[in-house]
Amino acid sequence: MTLAAIWAQGHGRAIGRAGSMAWHVPEDLHHFKRLTMGHTVIMGRATYDSFGEKYRPLEGRRNIVVTRSGRTFPGCETAASLEEARDMAGDGLSWIIGGAQIYEQAAPMLDGYVVTDIDVDVPGADAFAPPLPDWSSPDWEIVGADPDRGWHTSSTGLRYRFTALKRRGTEPWSGNPLL
Repeated sequence: MTLAAIWAQGHGRAIGRAGSMAWHVPEDLHHFKRLTMGHTVIMGRATYDSFGEKYRPLEGRRNIVVTRSGRTFPGCETAASLEEARDMAGDGLSWIIGGAQIYEQAAPMLDGYVVTDIDVDVPGADAFAPPLPDWSSPDWEIVGADPDRGWHTSSTGLRYRFTALKRRGTEPWSGNPLL
């Protein structure tokens, strides 16, 4: 089994405010869909709830929601813990898609990260991504980054850039996940 995390973050690693993202970058949403399509996605209850009703469950993906509440989620499987969700996912690539607590719990288990930096301040942010591993560590390597860590400009006017890291000795995905 391969486990990777994917998220978008504003300045200060902000990933959310009041239960939703504080920006709209269609290019990042397209990138997220392209990478996760056909794979298992693992999320916490609050992340599930943050998706608009028409997007739940995420189409074309096996959805597993981590919750201790006993609540059910139409079209999704549930797990009482991240470890149970990982075991349920089985072989192949699975993506951790949020939220902050799930990312934090998953960090020791991850084989890779794909992160979109959004050039935006998020006043009132209340959810934050964990720090990425040290890129100069012998355990991790950058496998994809925008040239010179440069920025793209979204159709909405916000600047963004992608970075992908993998644990050395693993192949979380085939090829460069940013292409």
